[in-house]
Amino acid sequence: MIFETHAHYDDDRFAEDREDVLARVHASGVSPIINVGASIASCRTTLELAKSHDYIYAAVGVHPSDIDGLNEETFEWLREQTAYEKVVAIGEIGLDYYWEKEPEVQKLQRGWFVRQLELARETNLPVIIHSRDAAEDTLRVMRENRAGEIPGVIHCYAYSPELAREFVAMGYYIGVGGVVTFKNARKLVATVEALPLERILLETDCPYMAPEPHRGTRNDSSYIPYVIAKIAQIKGVSPEEVERVTEENAYRLFTRASRK
Repeated sequence: MIFETHAHYDDDRFAEDREDVLARVHASGVSPIINVGASIASCRTTLELAKSHDYIYAAVGVHPSDIDGLNEETFEWLREQTAYEKVVAIGEIGLDYYWEKEPEVQKLQRGWFVRQLELARETNLPVIIHSRDAAEDTLRVMRENRAGEIPGVIHCYAYSPELAREFVAMGYYIGVGGVVTFKNARKLVATVEALPLERILLETDCPYMAPEPHRGTRNDSSYIPYVIAKIAQIKGVSPEEVERVTEENAYRLFTRASRK
């Protein structure tokens, strides 16, 4: 089976046919799926999906672009949700300077990133980290807050192979999705080439980032075989080996997930 470590099936782009898509994806051999929260509202809908589908697990956390929904009350609500047995991670959390250039807002992002790292430490859960145009600060915050003691994954990795090695040295996995199939994905291809397969996780970030030949369309987890094929080509191994090793990696990180 293919372990999908990062999806957003609660997104409005699945509103018309969500159950049909999920049934098709599951029938195609994808299980389990981690649906990942990005705001307080999407954490709620993520939890609903996990409660209504035995092969879907939840990650709860607030994306840096949605921190306006965080306060002491909503943060306490997040903490309470971690008691649910199908919550397997805190995420997605991190820094995003692509959309936010204001220094004060970036400072707020760093503050909530630290708080959510501490929540993961407190609850003994791994983290799913989003980092865009914020490589230096992401690594600095992680080091300053001993994030190497908290297992996790750098989701939708977009930086250099050298920085990937820094994250891997801290014990982190690197999330690889449809971007690796793009013609302009030289850095990600080089990263996959440089890293051991044992540090790579499969993801889609659906409905975003559909792989070639479906780039620009709505993504879903049934497209992961395109990602597997590209990784297999880069690493010089069989697709079956990529599927097997990445599945083991995911179960090793997300210890609350069980084999169905």
